[in-house]
Amino acid sequence: MSPAEFIRANTLLTPASLVPELLLYQATALTPIWQASEDWLAAHNVAPPFWAFAWPGGQAVARHILDNPALTEGRRVLDFAAGGGVAAIAAARAGAASVEANDIDPLALTAVSLNASANKVDVRTVAGDIVGSPCRWDMILAGDVCYEGPMSRRIMPWLCAMAGSAEVWLSDPGRAYLPDGLHRMAEYVVPTTLELEDRTIRHTALYRLCPQIT
Repeated sequence: MSPAEFIRANTLLTPASLVPELLLYQATALTPIWQASEDWLAAHNVAPPFWAFAWPGGQAVARHILDNPALTEGRRVLDFAAGGGVAAIAAARAGAASVEANDIDPLALTAVSLNASANKVDVRTVAGDIVGSPCRWDMILAGDVCYEGPMSRRIMPWLCAMAGSAEVWLSDPGRAYLPDGLHRMAEYVVPTTLELEDRTIRHTALYRLCPQIT
């Protein structure tokens, strides 16, 4: 079974809860997709299926872009740690000049390509760890990336450095490792599920990073 076949077999193409104008290949329940991915992990060395869910941070970014398309129109955009790519797809829909989606999970990038095709937009996928790369974008989108301490401590200095050359957005639903001192731009109430979160909605803030924030 190919990666694309695996995704189609274990997900449904359904609207994202906060951005129903976008269709994503999403798992309808946590346990079956997680078990399927664990089986695949043994055979193909793939990561857990974070890409199969539209997490609150990515949805909040996507909602803000679609409601304010001039913010991304004509710009070179990166969706960092993209998962299924909901923010990237929104940026492409809003008229970005180019959109790249990055994730360290190759299966996530397959999901991004399938989701982009389903929404009839062009998104270029970028594989691997790009932390430390020089800036080649006008805007970097980071949705829900502060859920683990080691990850947050590693990526935040790079994202803040990128804020010296690009507009960097970070969206977070109250994760434990979000740094202090960020400039809040907006807040969204994102419907979620008790299979993924400890509540049925998440108040998710959208921030713009400043270069001096660490």
